[in-house]
Amino acid sequence: MQAVASVRNPLVTNGKTVHDVTEDICSRVEQKPTKTWMFAITVALGLLMVGGYAVYRTLWDGIGMWGLNKTVGWAWDITNFVWWVGIGHAGTLISAILLLFRQKWRMSINRAAEAMTIFAVICALMFPILHMGRPWLGMYWAIPLPNTFGSLWVNFNSPLLWDFFAISTYFSVSLVFWYIGLIPDFATIRDRATGPIAKAVYGALSFAWDGAAKTWSRYESVALILAGLATPLVLSVHTIVSFDFATSVIPGWHTTIFPPYFVAGAIFSGFAMVLTLLLVTRKVYKLEDYITIEHIELMNIVIIITGSIVGVAYITELFIAWYSGVEYEQYAFINRVSGPYWWAYASMMTCNVISPQLFWFKKIRTNLASTFVLSIVVNIGMWFERFVIIVTSIHRDYLPSSWAMFYPTRYDVGMYMFSFGFFFTAFLLFAKYFPVINIAEVKSIIISDSEKVKK
Repeated sequence: MQAVASVRNPLVTNGKTVHDVTEDICSRVEQKPTKTWMFAITVALGLLMVGGYAVYRTLWDGIGMWGLNKTVGWAWDITNFVWWVGIGHAGTLISAILLLFRQKWRMSINRAAEAMTIFAVICALMFPILHMGRPWLGMYWAIPLPNTFGSLWVNFNSPLLWDFFAISTYFSVSLVFWYIGLIPDFATIRDRATGPIAKAVYGALSFAWDGAAKTWSRYESVALILAGLATPLVLSVHTIVSFDFATSVIPGWHTTIFPPYFVAGAIFSGFAMVLTLLLVTRKVYKLEDYITIEHIELMNIVIIITGSIVGVAYITELFIAWYSGVEYEQYAFINRVSGPYWWAYASMMTCNVISPQLFWFKKIRTNLASTFVLSIVVNIGMWFERFVIIVTSIHRDYLPSSWAMFYPTRYDVGMYMFSFGFFFTAFLLFAKYFPVINIAEVKSIIISDSEKVKK
């Protein structure tokens, strides 16, 4: 039995009925695209096309088009990879872990968060694939194949290979989890469709869903099993990404704090991106009654917690570098703070440690404009965090003669623009042609609340 405090704010406002939920969500799919949506998709496709040229030049001429050098072998590309993987964490966290803990406030936001996860992981995968130089041979370099295909090129002791297993498993489970949640809603749109094409498309997507009691029972069982599988994946994926650095012997990377530090940072940046997308979606599609201030405030509280964990991790790194007595480790952090990339370190600390603390004030964490700005600031800071960890740790090594600065080329920037273009194009198409809020789960909130009122 679940006890709910009578003073808690309702998760769906303005007395919405079950019929209102279906009408409000499905009408966004059935209506013609608005001018705002058309403008947004045009900008996203423009980014995709401009970035596509950078991808073409990278594939044709090789990764020498990037700003890499002998000292900085990892830079902009791996920074973006880790950043996108981190953003992909919030969707599964909101859907899986909060489902296991029976948190009803997830029901209005989980669908968009799950979609964000899928698109963010695809964006992340672009960078290591293109980093191969010849990705069409990538299957022989990254995927473990039996000896009948020739010699095994992969190194099972390398966390770079572990990345392949972790991220591909995470992507597969997240994709299935997301799609299964969509099936009942596809059936609702199918039953409302008037055109033959829409009825056929959504009929195929719904897998002949009939809404029977046994069907619902199996649906809920599968959702629970997938949530149980996805929960450890949330922790494992970014833990293994952190091993890419922690298992090396480079000062600034070789530290045992990386796994929990990376996981907390991933959740931190992921929730910030969810907030950015949801605030825009909420306004454009007029979903204020479903994505309420209550949802925004709860997500901001998660950002406070994870941001504080990240801040403690930063301070711990500095302390351990000093306490270790290893001059190379100490210099790595002195260089981060006061070296030529001091501005990146300062940006990281300002955006990730100081800015989230503003959410302790209720007026700020319940203010939509402040939340929107701070969510973007957090993601900027998390990008700088990955840049600081990667570039400042390797641009100065044991030999001063090999010290070098990294300067991104227009092709580095173009690749980043390409990933953003893909991400926003995919999300806009999802928001238009798929139900952006889980209709079936939101209806369960309304039904349960109405039953409490009757009692």
